Amino acid sequence: MEEKTQIKYSGLSGNEMYCVALLGYSPGNIVIGNSVYAMGLIRQFGSGIRTIVGGEINQLTNIIAQGRQLSINRFNEELAKNNSNGACGITSELVMHPNNVEFLTIGSGLHRQDNINNYTFTSSSDGQELFCQWDIGYQPISFVFGNVAYSIGVTKGIIGSLRQVAKGEVKQYSDIFNTTRNLALERIVNEARSVNANSVIGIRTTILPVDLTAKIHEMIMIGTASYNQQLAETASSVGGVITSDLTAEETWNIAKLGYVPLKLVLSTSVYSLGLIGGVKASFKNLVKGEITELTNMIYGAREQAINKLLEQAQSINADDILGIKTYIYNLGSGLIEFLAIGTAVKKVDGLSSLTQQLPPQAIIRDKTTFVNVGNFSIARDLQNPEQ
Repeated sequence: MEEKTQIKYSGLSGNEMYCVALLGYSPGNIVIGNSVYAMGLIRQFGSGIRTIVGGEINQLTNIIAQGRQLSINRFNEELAKNNSNGACGITSELVMHPNNVEFLTIGSGLHRQDNINNYTFTSSSDGQELFCQWDIGYQPISFVFGNVAYSIGVTKGIIGSLRQVAKGEVKQYSDIFNTTRNLALERIVNEARSVNANSVIGIRTTILPVDLTAKIHEMIMIGTASYNQQLAETASSVGGVITSDLTAEETWNIAKLGYVPLKLVLSTSVYSLGLIGGVKASFKNLVKGEITELTNMIYGAREQAINKLLEQAQSINADDILGIKTYIYNLGSGLIEFLAIGTAVKKVDGLSSLTQQLPPQAIIRDKTTFVNVGNFSIARDLQNPEQ
């Protein structure tokens, strides 16, 4: 009897399959690793958080990092059981179940088409991104992450002092948040060093609510630790590890123009809203028209955050900052955070790529073919079982 070929079940799209085939790989199975923790273990740190000025909650960071790492370890074990030579499109997620939180790592396994098992890699990049990065010399080594759990609570004393603020930045809070935000970046860099990588590319930053009652969030960065021989000297100029949140296509395009990423730069400024003399009260009397004081303050906050990016770029002799994105977060108690993030780049000589032009399959965006806009109340109730 003829033996049936084992069916593969892959998360790769058709475009991804094409791209990984160009790299000498074929799709393997979806690979999953997970770890489930009781929410009580996490929430027990929330009871005293409201009296904290803000900043990292070390024990909670460690618990979440441990849960994420356990799921990654199990992912790697499953990858080995499937005899895979690599995995791409890896994510590290928090899935909220009633009274529990699941740390979930999921990605798509890859197999060498020539059956030569030279080494096994893991990557956060999907198949299309993987091709773009590999084509300009970034050889993937390992999926890496860096995280920080932090509080945005404010003590009564600080709130009281803010009432005296006429306008402008609340510097003590900006300093706390700048330190906290950069901890995630430091940790992903340390993970890259531990696997002898000289770059972390395709970094994606996500801010997740951990306990809304206690105003606790997690900031997580995920990316691919890689080694690029062309950039060995450049990496040494920024402490040994290049970091970037540019997309794979952007990284390929700027390489063709002679530019390479140096460092992901980010800064934050915290400003007080509604505490400017007379502005909050004047809202009630306004029918329409500009609130000049608030306009100027918000403009100044953005400018302050971007100036901090420029200082960071100048300190590493970068030529430009690309892909700057700005975000505004309401921290409560009349405070607003302005976050700016981008990648500092530099022009270097002698860059090369394996191909002169990316294939269309590497840049075509896959279309979503399944959309569910119903049952939102179920999803809400699962995340808020006590409501």
